[in-house]
Amino acid sequence: MAAHTSADSYRRGVELAEAGKYEEGWNCLREHLHGAPQDVPALNDAGVILHHLGRAEEAIGLLTKARRLQDNPEIVCNLVEAHLGGGRAAEAARLFDDMERMGTLSIDVLNRTATMLLDEGRKGQAIEVLLRSHRLWPQQEELRPILDGIRSKRPKVAFFRHGAGEDGISAGVGELVQQRFQTEFYDGRTPGEIGRLMEWSDIAWFDGGGDGIVEASRQAGRHKIVASVRCSDVRDRWPQEVRWENVDILAQIGSSAVEDVLLGQVPEIRSRTRLAVVPNGVNLKRYPFRRRKRGKHLACIGDLTLEANPAFLLQCMQKLHSFDAGCRLFFSGPFENPVLEQYLRHMIRVLNLTGWLSDKHFLVAAGMAESHVETLLAGMACGVKPVVHGFPGADKLLGPQYLFHIAEQFCEQVLSTDYQPRHYRRFVEEHHSVEQQFKRVDEILTGLETEIERQTEAPLGRKASATRNHPGVPVAGDGVK
Repeated sequence: MAAHTSADSYRRGVELAEAGKYEEGWNCLREHLHGAPQDVPALNDAGVILHHLGRAEEAIGLLTKARRLQDNPEIVCNLVEAHLGGGRAAEAARLFDDMERMGTLSIDVLNRTATMLLDEGRKGQAIEVLLRSHRLWPQQEELRPILDGIRSKRPKVAFFRHGAGEDGISAGVGELVQQRFQTEFYDGRTPGEIGRLMEWSDIAWFDGGGDGIVEASRQAGRHKIVASVRCSDVRDRWPQEVRWENVDILAQIGSSAVEDVLLGQVPEIRSRTRLAVVPNGVNLKRYPFRRRKRGKHLACIGDLTLEANPAFLLQCMQKLHSFDAGCRLFFSGPFENPVLEQYLRHMIRVLNLTGWLSDKHFLVAAGMAESHVETLLAGMACGVKPVVHGFPGADKLLGPQYLFHIAEQFCEQVLSTDYQPRHYRRFVEEHHSVEQQFKRVDEILTGLETEIERQTEAPLGRKASATRNHPGVPVAGDGVK
């Protein structure tokens, strides 16, 4: 009899809510939930009723509980509406990945959320929502001027790369940064351009260290300064000449191993600036995954320099050849100098290793630093197993399972039956995608943006009025979903 009464209360509560009598409907649903606290449909309906009553906190609580019990698209949609109804646009935005996956995300929800975020002065979060909206529905031409307007209110960011023509962090994330900030890049061709960009920018990002960051650190002013550095960048004496107190953030590319290397030159680096870690980034769209079986073909890709240590790799291959003469090695890349080229060709003949050029199943590296780590990660993204000499910081970049220190360990890695192409791809997806790299870069830039606004007497203005020009409707529906 009690169960029957409870069911009647639930049915009656829904009927009252659909008739617009939300308070009476909530009383019936509350009575039902007292006896059936884990009834997911009832929790969902009660949350919607409370939302219509303007009791956002209670609505969010019930809908969150319902979602924990059952990850249902309808519940997620209702939870988003409850967050928006309670003025929690940022919390609503965190559910958009799930809504997109479930196929329930709409222009209306995205643009309403962006409007609320802009009204709160959250330009960074608002532009993320609008970029998603434009990506999913590119026909929204009205969003272009709105996005331009938001960018015009954000800090100006200038990227400087030490060494013209070299790949740097800006090469991977540059386009993504440009979509969100006013951005310019120093190409290294015109020395006078450095001064102009420094004067123009609010945030100056120096990638690779060198003389540029030394000079910028000596010109303390209104600019925020970021230095992004790899272990291989920490050479010569430039780190000792930097006034690190004037550098807002030192971004370690790849891992915190950069800090360990820097401590040798700047022992007090931790107290002189803020340290952050930015992962290496691989654009997975450029490197399609291909299933492959374990084979005997190895490749070494990159400039053949003394630092790349190809001579040690030949010694490792000679050892491997004694176990399996069918293994073949492929070198791809220019020689650093004719002396090294002559030496390698000579050793190939002496060690009887002639004719090892073929297709690849392993990507091998014997370098002394991480200068070719992007190549290794790209190979992993394609499903190729990496076999990497344990240079300083290698364990933090790749993990110990892919490393070797002596020739015998090299042989063990190659001869092992453990060969999982999908696992190598997943490792890059989870730890080193360009999106993850950009996410960390964006966090750094957005954090500096907040500091700039706090330090400015007239903070960067809101763009709420502009967003009201793009489509938006009130909370949809008066009935229980």
